[in-house]
Formats: sequence, C-alpha cells, structure tokens
Amino acid sequence: MELEKVLLRRVGEAIGRFKMIRDGDRVAVALSGGKDSLTLLEALLLLEKRAPIDFTVCAFTIEQGKFLRPIEPLGEYLERRGVPWTYFRDAPSLTLLNDQPEHGCDLCSRYRRRAVYQVARGLGANVIALGHTADDFCEAFLRNAMFTGRLSALPAITHSRDKEFRLIRPLVFVSEDITRAYAESTGVPLTPCGCSQKTGTVRRALRDMFADLEKDHPYLQESMLRAMGNLEPRRLLDPRYLDLGDNRENRPGDTEFPIVTGS
Repeated sequence: MELEKVLLRRVGEAIGRFKMIRDGDRVAVALSGGKDSLTLLEALLLLEKRAPIDFTVCAFTIEQGKFLRPIEPLGEYLERRGVPWTYFRDAPSLTLLNDQPEHGCDLCSRYRRRAVYQVARGLGANVIALGHTADDFCEAFLRNAMFTGRLSALPAITHSRDKEFRLIRPLVFVSEDITRAYAESTGVPLTPCGCSQKTGTVRRALRDMFADLEKDHPYLQESMLRAMGNLEPRRLLDPRYLDLGDNRENRPGDTEFPIVTGS
C-alpha cells in the first residue's frame, strides 16, 4: 500500500504540474508489455476513480515482431481487469523485420509512431500516455548532451505534429525501482521486448554509468530531474541568451562554434 501511495503521489504530481490530463479526455496507454507501461496503466486506472477530473482510460499494444513471450497472458489479464485493450499487428513493421533485420531504433520508432496514431484514432482517444520513467529522462539528457551536443531530454508533455493528440509521460518522477517493485507486487504478466535485452549500446553504457554513480550519490536522479526544470541559460554557451554587449540580433548560425581538438 505504501508503494502504491508513492506511485500515485508522483504520477499525480506530474499530471498536475504539466496539466497532462483534463476533463473529458480519453487516455490511451501505450503498453509495451514491460513493467513501466503496465505500472502506468494501473496508476491511471486508480486515478480514473479518484481524481477530481473526469477522464477515461483504454490501452493498446503494437506488435512489431519483437516480443520474447506470447502476448496472450497480457490480454487475459487485462480482460479480467475489465480494461479495454487493442492488440494491433503492424504489418509494415513485420515486413521491415523480415527485409531489414538489422534496422536501427530510429526506423522502428518511426513505424511504431505511425501505428500508435492510427490505433489511438480508432479508439477515439485524444491523449496518448507513454511509459517513460525518470531513468529514461536522465538517460536521454546525458545521451543528448554527450553525443548530440544538445541540452535536452524527453518532453513531459507534447503534441503530435497536427495537434490531434496530446502525448504525455506521467512517470517522469517515477524511478524504475518503483515500477519494478509495483509490477512484482501486482503479479501482472510481463511480455519483454527483444530490444530491451540489447547490450553494448550507448543507452546501456549510460545506464550502467549512472547506476555506478548512484551507489555513492543516491539522490543523483532527483538532482538531475530538478536540473531539467531549473535552467540558467545565461550560464551556458548559447549566444541567444547572453548579453554580448553589441546589441546585435543573434542568428541561428551564431550558436555554432568549432570543436576544439588537441594540438
């Protein structure tokens, strides 16, 4: 029960702070089969009954041919829970898997995004809830800073390009330790994806590095999350936010600078 209270408090904080869910919303939870998205579904089902706003919850799963276990136990569990669930086999993704078995994550994500919008539209949903956790936000922040040269992470709330859907990530303040423990306590059947088992990736390296640091600095994740919401642009290197004293209007190219290498 204490674990449930912590989960609902943190999910409720995210929903309230970023105005993720509003009166009359129909929220479609994207279930990947893993602990995070299933914990998110359970949290939203509880809040659906307790929250002061009126919204409904449904769920869907996109099959891209990468599940490591049969999906049927998940469907049976959701049916017992009385949760409306759509299982969608995405033919283009399955063809991609056959034609280009070594395709990258970006291409797979692009196919999945198209399928997600298609299914959510059929469900009459205007909100799509994704199961990214605090760990995912920290990992994305580090990856972007270290490998793409940008200070960015994941958006807690955003919209599809045509504004048809609001995309939310209510687990932004919830760690994977919590989702793991909660999924175990409920006995929900997990259906892991093969992508989650990959080793030797940048994502895995960053996760391992972060886990090692947290052994000596247990509040590192909370500190990084606070940092993402406490920007000081005048103490960074983007000229658009600095007083350069020349009264000029900075152009996009002004933000670029040469990479300094050793002599």
